[in-house]
Amino acid sequence: MDTNREAERLVGAYADAILRLSYSYLKNTADAQDVCQTVFVKLLTETHSFESGEHERAYILRMAANACKDLLKSPWRKRTCGLDTVLEVPAPEAGDGSVLAAVNQLPAHYRTAIYLFYYEGYQAAEIGKILGIPTATVHTRLARGRARLKDILGGMDDERSV
Repeated sequence: MDTNREAERLVGAYADAILRLSYSYLKNTADAQDVCQTVFVKLLTETHSFESGEHERAYILRMAANACKDLLKSPWRKRTCGLDTVLEVPAPEAGDGSVLAAVNQLPAHYRTAIYLFYYEGYQAAEIGKILGIPTATVHTRLARGRARLKDILGGMDDERSV
C-alpha cells in the first residue's frame, strides 16, 4: 500500500478524534497536536493488521490515551511550567455555561470516560478495553463524572422538583 495514501486515510479518519481525546487529557492544543503526530508516526512505521475498522479505531484511541499518559508523567513536564503560570493571575472569567466547558473542568479520569461515552459513542465495556480498566470502574467513573457535572452546571435541587 502507498504510504502517502495510507497517511492521508489515517489522518482523514482519526485526526479529529485523536486531537479531541488528547486535548481532554492535556488541556493544551500544542501538546495534543504533538500526541497526534506521535500516534501517526507510530502507525506508519509499525505494521498492523486489524480485524475491522472498529478494532483499528479502538487501537488508535488507546495509543493516543497511552501517549497522553506518558506525556503527563514525564519528568520533563513535572519540572517545567508554562509562561502563563508565572504571569499575574487574572480575574476568573465567567464560564460560557456549555456542557463541554463543564466536562473540561472534570478530573482527567472522569473527563475521559465521559468523553468516550457521550462524544465518541463507546459503550462502557469498550471504554474499559480502551483504557485498560474494568467495566465496573468505567460505570463508577461515569456516575461520579455525571454527579460532578450536575454540581458544576448547577443541577436542579430535588426539593424544587417536588
